[in-house]
Amino acid sequence: MKNFIRLGLMTLLSLFIMSIFTGCGALTTAIEKRNLDVQTKMSDSIFLEPVEPEKQIVYVRVRNTTDKDIDIENGIKQAFESRGFKVTLHPTKAEFMVQANLLQVGKSDQKSATRALESGFGGAVLGVGAVALSGSRSGGSYAAGGIIGGLIGTVTDALVKDVYYTMVTDVEIRQRASKDEIIVQNASGSSKQGISANVNQNIQTKNAKWKIYRTRIVSTANKMNLEFKEAKPKLIEGLTRSISGVL
Repeated sequence: MKNFIRLGLMTLLSLFIMSIFTGCGALTTAIEKRNLDVQTKMSDSIFLEPVEPEKQIVYVRVRNTTDKDIDIENGIKQAFESRGFKVTLHPTKAEFMVQANLLQVGKSDQKSATRALESGFGGAVLGVGAVALSGSRSGGSYAAGGIIGGLIGTVTDALVKDVYYTMVTDVEIRQRASKDEIIVQNASGSSKQGISANVNQNIQTKNAKWKIYRTRIVSTANKMNLEFKEAKPKLIEGLTRSISGVL
């Protein structure tokens, strides 16, 4: 009788171990995604002309059109100031203008983040929403571990989730053009004046005095069972470093 009980306990223990180590993909997720991984990528590189120190003046405007309470404008201004730039509230006094729009923040997955980055500035934001991937559990857990193993695997999968948070931001950088870089377009035309004369006109139009560069920045945070309150400061930090590093 004792041997039978001992055999039964060993069988249950074996089923428990098998259900965890062979039938539950959540274990792999728990091991591989135990640490927070944050990445920030830019869709297009931007190269600006260097200027004299007295011209290192920047105007910064960041909008947030998401439903998240995120303030990154002040952090970006402070980052520029720490690098020797003067931040101005007057665009007419600026040598550089940095404008950004925080488009979307939310749960996503790696493929959606990649597609958002590849879309570039003004492109579609795909698949960023309430998505959370859980560790997948193969059907073999039922065959190997029976009903008990299957139940353990189901509970473990429900507790271990591979979560991505993605932040998508469109950025426009403007650098004031020098006088010799301003393009002047000439246009000419004529119109009738009464029935006996034509009036000739020469029109000169100056283009905007800014060189414009646009890019998209996609920041991702990934970890097992990640909560937004943990991801938020790291996402903001990566975005701030990326934008301030352009100038």
